[in-house]
Amino acid sequence: MAATPWLDKGNIRFMLADLHTWAVVGLSGDPSRTAYRIAQFLQDRGKRIVPIHPDAPIVLGEQGYSTLADVPFSIDCVDVFRRSEAAGRFADEAVAVGARGVWFQLGVVDEDAYRRTTAAGVPMVMDTCPAIEWPRLAAEIA
Repeated sequence: MAATPWLDKGNIRFMLADLHTWAVVGLSGDPSRTAYRIAQFLQDRGKRIVPIHPDAPIVLGEQGYSTLADVPFSIDCVDVFRRSEAAGRFADEAVAVGARGVWFQLGVVDEDAYRRTTAAGVPMVMDTCPAIEWPRLAAEIA
């Protein structure tokens, strides 16, 4: 059992193994930023990434969008690279657009957003990173 409910191994496994289109909130074209490196990590493992950034840049060959609501196709997972105090609204938007999972990156925790998201039936992971979790679960998600 995870020490905290948002680090549930089953939810982490579900998102990494079964969710293929990942909207990355805060993804810009700056390769020195963590969001860029993690988006590339996900892309290298077969995930489609969708940049979500106010400037809507093309990043890693994928068209960006200003908001989650602007994306004209289904999003499986919303991966949030924002400070904790700014992240909760993206969990709410993820639920509103029908995402099947929400992932808050390492250091990003909003317990109220977790409660709202999971109450809406959407699994959520917080305070960890796909690049940390992938090697731990590699045999189970291959």
